[in-house]
Amino acid sequence: MTDLLQHRLGRSLVAHADGEDLPRWRYTYGGVAKPYFHPVATPAGVELTGFQPHSHPWHRGLWFTFKYVNGENFWEEDEPEGHGTQVTVEPPLVGHPRTGATTIMSRLLWTRPDGDTVVAVEGRQVTLAHLAEDALAIDWVTDITATVDLTLDRTPFTTWGGYGGIAFRATRALRRSRMLFPGGATSERPTGETAPWCDLAGALDGGVGATGGVAILDHPGNLRHPSPWYGAAGTMNFLNAAVLFHEPYELAEGAELALRYRVIVHDGLWEADRIQQAWDDWTGEAR
Repeated sequence: MTDLLQHRLGRSLVAHADGEDLPRWRYTYGGVAKPYFHPVATPAGVELTGFQPHSHPWHRGLWFTFKYVNGENFWEEDEPEGHGTQVTVEPPLVGHPRTGATTIMSRLLWTRPDGDTVVAVEGRQVTLAHLAEDALAIDWVTDITATVDLTLDRTPFTTWGGYGGIAFRATRALRRSRMLFPGGATSERPTGETAPWCDLAGALDGGVGATGGVAILDHPGNLRHPSPWYGAAGTMNFLNAAVLFHEPYELAEGAELALRYRVIVHDGLWEADRIQQAWDDWTGEAR
């Protein structure tokens, strides 16, 4: 399966399946507070991502940021004192490491709300490739280097909070959803439970019996693996590998934080055994 790629310089990268008008995925990096993937469709062409819901307009498909960097908000975008931004320095480099795969490589400046002061530099590499006829893999590798001493933090969980890191907001069309963990355990709202992966899936529009979802796989080399998870099935359909859920993280000036995830966008309701096999295969290859 090969997608046709269009680069709108300074704005976005868009992939279309041959002969289709609707995009299979779009990565927007210019003119926004932080880059994101939306839309992202399943291999069957069903759009899976949600975009700027009225209650959380800073939720855009698939993205990565922490909530607080030295006490300043890089997550929400409605703070009266402003918010931090991730500025892509120049148009990303695009490569095709193998047939049917696309790699996006970019350098981002994490910039304080003043718009001038850079607190971290991120090297980001995202590779998109079809795993199977019913699965698209999005391999996300990020390396954050602190330019000053940093405290990466979150809102401590009470009835909400703990979120930050790689996050996915699904379409409102996803219904009867559930979150699946290793061993077949399910949850409507994980709040800090740890696991090497979590899958959010349910019923979709697009035909009789249409189903699909997204699994986020946490690499064993990541900070605090297995990851804590935060999210909600049902009406919110939000999934986050919340590496800071239980405590903040200090990153000294010049130090690096490297994180690696695989996001699998799939058709159908996958069972735990198949997701576990996908995690085993990926981590074996990644090592």
